[in-house]
Amino acid sequence: MKYEQWNIPSLPEEKIDALMGAGYPYLVSSVLVSRGVETAEQAAEALERERTLSWSPFLMRDMDKAVARVQRALADGERIAVFGDYDVDGITATCLLTDYLRSRGGDVVMHIPGRFDEGYGLSRDAILALSEQGVKLLITVDCGITGVEETAYAASLGLDVVITDHHECKETLPAAAAVVDPHRPDCGYPFKHLAGVGVALKLVLALGGNDREGALFARYCTLAAIGTVADVMRMEGENRAIVSMGLEAIGHSDFIGLHALLREAGLAGKPLSSIQIGFVLAPRINAAGRMGRAALAAELLLTGDEEEAERLARELCDLNRERQSVEQEIYARAVEQLERLPPDEKYALVLSSDDWHQGVVGIVASRLSEKYSCPSFMIHLSGGVGKGSCRSYGGFNLFSALEACSDLLVGFGGHELAAGFTIEEANIPAFRRKMNKYVREHTGRARPVSSLAVDAELTRSALITLEEVERLSELEPYGAGNDRPVFCLRGAIIESVQSVGQNRHLKVRLQKGHTVFEGIFFSVTAEEAGVGAGSRVDAAFYLQINEFRGNRAVQLQLLDLRPSRTPSAREAELLALRDALLAGEPLAPRDAARLLPSREQFVRVWRILERDAGEGCLSGPELPLLRRIAGELPGAESFLRTALCLEVFAERGLLSLERVNGILTLRLTAEGKKVELDDGPYLRRLREILQ
Repeated sequence: MKYEQWNIPSLPEEKIDALMGAGYPYLVSSVLVSRGVETAEQAAEALERERTLSWSPFLMRDMDKAVARVQRALADGERIAVFGDYDVDGITATCLLTDYLRSRGGDVVMHIPGRFDEGYGLSRDAILALSEQGVKLLITVDCGITGVEETAYAASLGLDVVITDHHECKETLPAAAAVVDPHRPDCGYPFKHLAGVGVALKLVLALGGNDREGALFARYCTLAAIGTVADVMRMEGENRAIVSMGLEAIGHSDFIGLHALLREAGLAGKPLSSIQIGFVLAPRINAAGRMGRAALAAELLLTGDEEEAERLARELCDLNRERQSVEQEIYARAVEQLERLPPDEKYALVLSSDDWHQGVVGIVASRLSEKYSCPSFMIHLSGGVGKGSCRSYGGFNLFSALEACSDLLVGFGGHELAAGFTIEEANIPAFRRKMNKYVREHTGRARPVSSLAVDAELTRSALITLEEVERLSELEPYGAGNDRPVFCLRGAIIESVQSVGQNRHLKVRLQKGHTVFEGIFFSVTAEEAGVGAGSRVDAAFYLQINEFRGNRAVQLQLLDLRPSRTPSAREAELLALRDALLAGEPLAPRDAARLLPSREQFVRVWRILERDAGEGCLSGPELPLLRRIAGELPGAESFLRTALCLEVFAERGLLSLERVNGILTLRLTAEGKKVELDDGPYLRRLREILQ
């Protein structure tokens, strides 16, 4: 079990039926109801995909100033530098603006900082180098909003700076020719969630004017879609339009490097969704920046040479494979390190090492946040200084948290879900303590609990067909605020498990009712899953189409498996017998005989409790706990008699028994005392019935 808690909503079946009656499929209807959509009119609105952007770029503060300064540079033939960032958002934004300015005849150089030698954002060295190349106007994309000193330095060299960014602002804005950022406190732009590439797109649309807006959006929506998905922006409003149109246009995009990358990644000619962008395309582009070669990805996206595009695409995919190998090693070392942390330092995971690759720690932070359900801070150490990457969990605002700990930091930047920071190595222990205290105070949790949000339990397994799964695409594009739907089946039976992919993944065959499903559980072994053929389980999963040798079939991409917390028909019958005895209801002699544990069974249950009750307490989901104990009992009716043994022990004062939300907690209270079990009312009554 990967997640301690599954949050499964109880959905009114009549509302699902109402949407199905209006023509929406079962799966889509279930997700819509789960997300608060109840009528056909609301469903139509929720599924609508805008084909144009809603708001004028000039509603952004300083957009008019930015356009005027860029137009002057183009008219006067000034050399322009587009200064980006080394992640996917920054790379696509750099390429988008560079391509447009060059199409206008601009003398444009692009600069993407090296992650290791320059770091994030504007730097004096880079500004000086660009000035020496004759640059007169520097335009930032996806960075610059905190570059107060760097912007002043550029001005001292005679460079004007236009800043376009989407990150959170600090109290003082740079004194630039224009500062375009929807997060400016004085910016009235209605949609605040654009990616850096989205803001760059808005600048291009403003430069092109109303007459060319449609054509420019059609050309650049593909790059904007990739950056928006990769930066995990909220998938609503203008972002939904950008990504929807970008997905439609990607197959006939003018960027030949993008087509080369699609071929190299095995996606050419296939329908693309936000899932393929997020998990196939974006990691390959990101690998260039993470491995210190961001310019490689930019060269690929901007090249006009087919042969060069093929070569660069191969090189990019090779870099991604290298990145994956490094990531696995860092992740394993990070898990070892965090297991040594005391409990009060596991609300926020602050880990550091001088062996970790600086470009990969951010991905590992994401994995740790997901696994341990808390914010994660991964720090690469070099020469007494740490470069950190952090990722949020559960909507926790990282930017505010870093502000609260800023006295211990050299610097920081980013937004509420992902950020970076620099810290002196000597300050890391104090930072760890302070950040853990901040997280405790601002989340109100006694301890982090790994939880999985399930959209819908599927109770009509026969309706999970190929066509139904295909129509889930109506919910696209997925992203923050419109997550890919998670489904679950409760009480399914595992028919078989098989290790695949050099024993790194698990192939599972599940039966629910009369329907059989094939599932794949990535990065989980049979031992880790703890299940085998015949196990009764609850399964949480994404639904997808598996294509193999021309055949297409429904596949469950498993997110978690756990021993089922719903009773089978037989278990429900047995528990009803126990409850009838406890309530004093009439019982037939045959049922009394089934209920009555033998002395050996009582002894065995007690020994199991003593063995497994750490510090005198044993807690877990009730049904799996009963099944596990019953599996060690000799004799017949072990499940039923285990359930009754616990009630007898509780009535006799040997333990306390508490049930909350399906969790059974047993606390042993005997402290060596001995009692006569037969003197209790339950066993006396059973014996009376059997006389």
